[in-house]
Amino acid sequence: MLRSLSSLTRRAAAVARTVAYLPVLGAAAFLSACGADSNAPNIPSNPSVETYASSLGVNIAAMTKKSENLFVQDLVVGTGAEAVAGRTIRVTYSGFLINGNRFDSNVGGAPFSFTLGAGMVITGWDQGVAGMKVGGKRKLVIGSTLGYGNQGSGPIPPNATLVFDVELLGVQ
Repeated sequence: MLRSLSSLTRRAAAVARTVAYLPVLGAAAFLSACGADSNAPNIPSNPSVETYASSLGVNIAAMTKKSENLFVQDLVVGTGAEAVAGRTIRVTYSGFLINGNRFDSNVGGAPFSFTLGAGMVITGWDQGVAGMKVGGKRKLVIGSTLGYGNQGSGPIPPNATLVFDVELLGVQ
């Protein structure tokens, strides 16, 4: 009887140790399930409520609202040919995250050319550059649904609002 009581005590102690670890194992499982992965919530950005770095010069209230996810402001109104769908346009640009970090620019380099409205660029560009005239400079604020969405791209995080300064150099 003494031997079976000792064996029973050892089993009870092992069960107690296992039960003591359950909250720790449960917490670990919960935390690993909450990590950043493809199951993270897809919450698109909302340009009208973002806080922008002062260096960007964004004042949403002073911009023209093209849609919930596109705001434009003409800094210089051009006088040349108009950018319309189907035409090839040449631009210089700088792209920024709302914290002011520049993620791309061709200023000082070769102009960037694309066919407007052909889906060669993000939708926010196709819609935001349309109507500009050669010589014009425009600020674009583009919400994630018209930008890179919940995928992001390179230095652009998922669901990011983007700010672009664009100068239209030519229309062909």
